Amino acid sequence: MQEKIIILDFGSQTTQLIARRLRELDTFCEILPYNKFPVGDPDVIGVILAGSPYSVYDPEAFKVDLNQFMGRMPVLGICYGAQFISHTLGGRVEPADSREYGRANLTTIDTQCPLFKGFEPNSQVWMSHGDTITALPDGFRCVASTDKVRFAAYEAEGQHVYGVQFHPEVFHSLQGTQLLRNFVVDICGGHQTWSAANFVEATVQELKEQIGQDRVILGLSGGVDSSVAAVLLNRAIGKQLTCIFVDHGMLRKNEFRNVMRDYECLGLNVIGVDASEKFFKDLEGVTEPEKKRKIIGRDFVEVFDAEAKKITDAKWLAQGTIYPDRIESLNITGKVIKSHHNVGGLPEEMHLSLCEPLKWLFKDEVRRVGRQLGMPEHLITRHPFPGPGLAVRILGAITPEKVRILQDADDIFIQGLRDWGLYDQVWQAGAILLSDVRSVGVMGDERTYENPVALRAVTSTDAMTADWAHLPYDFLAQVSNSIINKVRGVNRVCYDISSKPPSTIEWE
Repeated sequence: MQEKIIILDFGSQTTQLIARRLRELDTFCEILPYNKFPVGDPDVIGVILAGSPYSVYDPEAFKVDLNQFMGRMPVLGICYGAQFISHTLGGRVEPADSREYGRANLTTIDTQCPLFKGFEPNSQVWMSHGDTITALPDGFRCVASTDKVRFAAYEAEGQHVYGVQFHPEVFHSLQGTQLLRNFVVDICGGHQTWSAANFVEATVQELKEQIGQDRVILGLSGGVDSSVAAVLLNRAIGKQLTCIFVDHGMLRKNEFRNVMRDYECLGLNVIGVDASEKFFKDLEGVTEPEKKRKIIGRDFVEVFDAEAKKITDAKWLAQGTIYPDRIESLNITGKVIKSHHNVGGLPEEMHLSLCEPLKWLFKDEVRRVGRQLGMPEHLITRHPFPGPGLAVRILGAITPEKVRILQDADDIFIQGLRDWGLYDQVWQAGAILLSDVRSVGVMGDERTYENPVALRAVTSTDAMTADWAHLPYDFLAQVSNSIINKVRGVNRVCYDISSKPPSTIEWE
């Protein structure tokens, strides 16, 4: 049995953060659309109803049948979830006099309520809602308030039903993790058994049973996710695994050679395929970011199809898809932020089943699994790199010359981070070429009219939110000087100081 908490997604931007906090508590959880509760699943020990951009009174607001789980297991409503429970059961929810957003303090806390065990007086929380609960249903009682929000938290007496109008999942709620621990461990009875060691043991056994004696092809990208997936599969099925590393021509400088060497050291059976000519040809003249991603995804599958035909007994295609990829791609609002070319199934003509051994893991969990598998640290700590590679870091049409410029600039930046001891302090970094922009410069006694390069470096724990990295000015000055002097075609370097949200980590 893998006990789990179900988080019902009503479209909030912080739903994934709830899942991250639960995983940090060594508790397995699964995010599902609000209307996909797994009725009858014996492994579910509790339910969390997350936030939403809607009001409970909106005609298009997402609604769930509470009878599916209420009274059967503990329930926690967060923000919209708390308001929905109250509204549905006979309470009252109304627009607040003013939108309640930002830091607040719990002026009253009932620490006899198990949800608030261990809370300190005046504990800081984070509010983000336009409506507020003005009356509770019968049998409910208030267990926390702020100076502006009377019903900041409630419980249904004797029913293990709780609601909070603040967000315990965000760092600004200073005891938010304590609240979630109280719910998961004390109220739901969770045993906190989700760990890298247990994941490896269980997944290796599952892969053996799933695959049997079949052959598997795995698409390697050189990144952490696909590398860990390969080593995990190799442990489970050994030589039944054939890895294919496709060079689409838009990898980092010398990436193909370096990664192939690393994989050989790991004992993996790897085939390297140089398909750069095909990718460059198909991307010729394409400037729209989403179209670039779709072309690269299509070509990637076509290259795999060609290689799969050479391995006539292959039955499976393995990928390093991780949980945030799947959640973002299946966003219940229907708004695609960006396409992930390893999500969404395979063309029928490939005749391969899909194997995704990391599909339940967040990025930091993937790294913990890599360490559990004994992988070299430099592979585990590598920054995330987009599947389409430098194609989405060149704003405008793709050409081999533009890739060469960006590879050189990017290499100087990344190596500089390593030399200054800054690489491991940054979640992700890279250079962006503004290829359709020209800026005036002076080099020697001559006027130049060349491309600017933007440097991007962010700090994050999970890539769902990110802040720009406050790199030392001396470092940035040195990198800028080095790029302008050494990279032909660049005469200006900028540093991106925008955070996610509202910006994304990648520019395209």
